[in-house]
Amino acid sequence: MMTQYCTFELGPLLLGVEAHHVQEVLRAQPVTPVPLAPDYVRGLMNLRGQIALVVDLQRRLDELEGSSVARPINVLLHTKAGLVSIQTDRIGDVLTMDSEALDTVPDTLQGRAKEVIVGALRLPERLLLVLDPERIAVT
Repeated sequence: MMTQYCTFELGPLLLGVEAHHVQEVLRAQPVTPVPLAPDYVRGLMNLRGQIALVVDLQRRLDELEGSSVARPINVLLHTKAGLVSIQTDRIGDVLTMDSEALDTVPDTLQGRAKEVIVGALRLPERLLLVLDPERIAVT
């Protein structure tokens, strides 16, 4: 079965989610901090009356290589728990791929990244790591 993936970059990583989860892509927005939240939760964002949880994807994935982007891009996702905005460096393309080609999570992934990455798709020059939007905001 063919599936569309919205792709984005975070440092050296190429990441993606199934496109039907994506509501919109936004520039940096004001964020209200949430006391006692996990370290990867930046806070809450009010988007035209809708409240979204803002997740720093770099911290969520325990990605050590720092981002060089001063103003991250927010990818707003629909999840069962509500709206979640993930912060990334750059937005990519929407790719249509055969979902049967989804490989298991690479063994090289460690820590929290393994909790949210559900598989990998081989592209001609890179590896696309596919995220599960339902697990991104779960502690």
